[in-house]
Parts: sequence; C-alpha cells; structure tokens
Amino acid sequence: MSKNQKKLLPIDYTHREFETIQQDLLEIAERFYPDSFQDFSEASFGALMLDAVSYVGDQLSFYLDYNVNESFLDTAYQYTNVVRHGAILGYKFGGRPSTYGPVALYILVPASTLGIGPDTDYLPVLKRGSSFGSTAGQSFVLTENIDFASSNNTFVAARVDPTTGAPTFYAVKAYGNVVSGQFGQERVAVGAFERFKTVTLEAQNVAEIISVFDTQGNEYFEVDYLVQDMVFKEIANSNFKNDNVPSIIKPTLVSRKFITQMNRDQVSLQFGSGKMSNSDVVANPQNVAVNVFGKTYTTTTTFDPSRLSENESFGIVPTNTTLIVTYRTTNGTNSNTAVSALNSVNSANFEYKERENLSGAKVAAIRNSLEVSNEEPITGDVTYPSTKEIKQRVYDTFPTQNRAVTQADYENLAYRMHPKFGAIKRVSVQKDPNSQKRNLNMYVISEDTSGKMTLCNSTIKNNLKTWINQYRMINDTVDILDPFILNFGIEFVAKPQKMSDKYIVLDRCIEALREHFEQPLFIGEALYISDIYEVLKKVTGVLDVTKVKVFSKSGGGYSSAAIDINENLSADGSYVVVPNNAIMELKYADVDITGKIR
Repeated sequence: MSKNQKKLLPIDYTHREFETIQQDLLEIAERFYPDSFQDFSEASFGALMLDAVSYVGDQLSFYLDYNVNESFLDTAYQYTNVVRHGAILGYKFGGRPSTYGPVALYILVPASTLGIGPDTDYLPVLKRGSSFGSTAGQSFVLTENIDFASSNNTFVAARVDPTTGAPTFYAVKAYGNVVSGQFGQERVAVGAFERFKTVTLEAQNVAEIISVFDTQGNEYFEVDYLVQDMVFKEIANSNFKNDNVPSIIKPTLVSRKFITQMNRDQVSLQFGSGKMSNSDVVANPQNVAVNVFGKTYTTTTTFDPSRLSENESFGIVPTNTTLIVTYRTTNGTNSNTAVSALNSVNSANFEYKERENLSGAKVAAIRNSLEVSNEEPITGDVTYPSTKEIKQRVYDTFPTQNRAVTQADYENLAYRMHPKFGAIKRVSVQKDPNSQKRNLNMYVISEDTSGKMTLCNSTIKNNLKTWINQYRMINDTVDILDPFILNFGIEFVAKPQKMSDKYIVLDRCIEALREHFEQPLFIGEALYISDIYEVLKKVTGVLDVTKVKVFSKSGGGYSSAAIDINENLSADGSYVVVPNNAIMELKYADVDITGKIR
C-alpha cells in the first residue's frame, strides 16, 4: 500500500484509553503489515510493542486531561489547586478550623484581715496564653486577660474558721474565652537577599501566626496584602479599671510585613521585595498632598492618607538572619469538647500589682487552687471544607468585593471569617418577614465532638457579629439566630437482582445512604426523597426500589424539635419542604437507616 493510501486511513481521536489504543494499533498492523507481523499472542514481541505504545498513549492522555481540568476552577479536583484558583479570585483559605468557647475559672484567695471579703492584694490577673487541657488530651489557650478583682466576678466564702466562723478563704469565679490548640515556636535561617522571599514552616496544623521577629529584634507584621502599610496594634489599656476596656487599638505604619499562605498541610510566609537601604517608610508630609496643576491660583490641598508611605517595594525582606516564628497550632483531629470536659490546668501565668509585698506561700497556694471548667460545649467546624464547598465559597467571594449587599454576600462573609475566631458549619441568611426595614436573620450552626449538628455558642456568635459589622451596609441590621435541628430516619424496601445475596445488597444500600448524607444538608434545604431512590437504584445488586419512607425522630439523643413529614410533603411526594429556619440531619446513620430486601 502506498504512503498516500496510508494517509487516507481514518483516525479516531476519541480513542485515548489503553484498550481502544491497543485495538487501533492492532488493526493497523494487521491491515498494513500482514507479512511483517503475524504473531500477536500474549507472549509475543508484537504484543509487547502494542502494550508498550498503548500504555504510553494512555498515560499521555490521562495527564493531558488532568492538566487541562486542573487549569480551571470549575473542573479542578485536587484540593491544593482549588485553593490556588480561589486565591486568584480573592478567596483566602483559613487552614484548619479552630474552636472557641467560654470557660469558668476558679481560685481560692485568702480573706482580708478584717474578715470581710477577700484580700484584694491577692486578687491576680490571669494572663492570656495560659493553657488548659481536656479529658481527651486536647489543648486550649486563654485568649484574654482575666482580672479576678473585677466586680463582675462571683465571690463566695469557701473556708471558715471552725472556732469563730469567720471566712478564711474566698472562692472567686470568673469567666473567660479559650481557643483550641497550643503555642509553638520555630527558628528559620534566612540567607542572602531574595525578592518575595517565601518561608515554609515545618509545623503541622498551624492555625495562626502569633509573631515573627528576627535576631536583630525587628518585628514583622502580618497583613492581608503586601501593598498594605497600615496595621492595628493592640496596646494594653492602663485605665482598664475605670472604663473596662482591656486594650486600645493603635494604627501603626509598618515596612516589615508578610502575608500568610495556608493549605491543608503547611503554612508559608511570603515577604516583600525591598532591601533595608531603599525602603523608607514615612514619606515627606509636603509630598503626600495631592498636587494640583494647570491653575493660576492655589486652593486648599487635599491630604491623601493612602500616600503616607513611599515604600514601593512591598516591604523589607529579612536577609542574613534567623526568624523566630511563634504560632498557634490547633488540635490535629477534633477540637470540640463536651460540657465539663475541659478540666485541667497545663500552665498558668498570674500577675499581681505588688508581687514583692506578698507572701510566696499564699501566691503558690493561689496558683495551685486554679480550676477550670466549661459550662457549655466548645464547638465549631471540625472538618476541612470539601472541594465543592470551597468552590462555592470562591464563587461567592469574587462578587462580594469585601462588602455585604445581598443575602449571599452575608453568607459568604460568614464562611470567610478566620478560623481563629471560630468556625461555623452552615449559614443561611433570610430577610426578616416581620420587619419592614432591611433586617436580616442569620442562622448559623456548628458541629459537636462527633461531627453532628449543634447550636453555636455565644463566643462564636459574638465573633461573627464583630466580623460582619465591618462589611455590612449602614442601614442593615442582622440578628444571629439558632436554627431548629430536625432529625429524621429512612426506611426502604428494595428488590434484589437474581442470584444476588440479599444481606450483602442490604449492607451496600445502607452504606450508600450513609455516604450520601455524610455531608449535612444546608439550612432550609429540602430533603429530596427522589434522591434517595436514585442512590439506592445505583447500588450493585439492586433491581428496583419499591418503597422509601422518611420519618421524623425527636427526644432522647435527638433534637427536641420535630417536623410533620406528611404535612410538609410536596404534592408529588418527591421531597420534604423544610422551613428556612431549620436544618434536616440524619444523626445516627447506623440506627436511623433501616431497610428490607425482598
């Protein structure tokens, strides 16, 4: 056959798998080279060549498809690539979530010499950073200073003199907030100057960068973007006793700065591109005013606060030094803690007004008397968001442009709250039907220690309130509320295929439904019975599904709220209508899913 005839050979470019490529090559060999290659048995040299070429073609096709798919957000599958696409569109991945919650703190303080009330000289301040532990071995850190002398605390006589009956010790109860994890420190050697230097920490499960210093004592500040020159520093308030404000926010202009890049496994710090010699921070005040040209007269110049810095190199890069990075790592698996499970003190840092005048024995006794307990569960989002969830958050992040106008904007901003402030699992924002103004109801929910739905604690709600306040419209009011948790169960009847083991088919059906409801539904999302039919029909060994029944479960270990399934069933019976302030949950899949194969 001539070369021109071979050129006319039709090629099917849709054949990219091993078997189809192998079959095409075999047809070509049999058609064009019948005298040269005749033996294509499994042990022949011809079969070896066909398999090798087919293998290479299959590999090339796979990686070509993989690279093309991972180049676009909507088709990307790998977790890291989805996060990178999100970063391009303004979404900032927060890393492993942390859990926040309130705790009660107790100490014993000696009574005053008058016998009325505790000796105020021995009422300490428990410094933030003190560490506590739970019965499950989890660590938590105090996020604020606790002043045991505050009038908001509870004082109760704990011990009395058996002879006179006068109190000798008072028990003081105060409240504070803790966050999951513990502090750590890592030293990173930095060599010669490098533009946009990136430093990757070896520590795992890093949730927050506390501070970065070099060996020369220079501090580097975390910013959202390297072009940002202004940060807000927290300064201790010396007038705390009078105005009850523990800290003062002070705007500070900085040139040493970095941004944090988080993924599921590691945390990296990226610095700017400038050297010390050419990174003058503060500009000449005469040059920061907006100059007006082309006029024969002079008007009042406008002061442009965004031009306070002349630093055009995105910050100073550390060079030939060692960085001392202090960070907080969250618990590696589950940071949620049940009531009263946080009950041990790992380390406590007390501060007294006049320590030198106090008895060392009494101070030691106060330290040893410190106890901690959580009166409500410490809960939050204990799992990473899936790739689908991240994609949805990216899609919602891009149009928000750091402001909240629509209901979707508020939901996206709630999900974007940094995990160090507490994480939430599901959010739904609805317009308040009873309000004639722009009042919104934001329903939020968290997970408990087992990954089941539970109500958010007050600390997470307060953090969320502060977080969205900087983005909301000035005429919007937002109420943060708890949704109703509606637990349900599933009963089904399926018909097996011939020669199928009905017990194996039943186990497969239950496992398929368990996987389908592994991720919780959204607040207000309808429960589609038609989806349950579809899941069961795809199970291997199932011929048909004859019945599916959804029923409500409440009381006992379930939520106290309940829903009437029949009253809320759609007209065609394909789904259950769920109120906007409720969420459906299959709580215990092992007992809530029952079925028959017959």
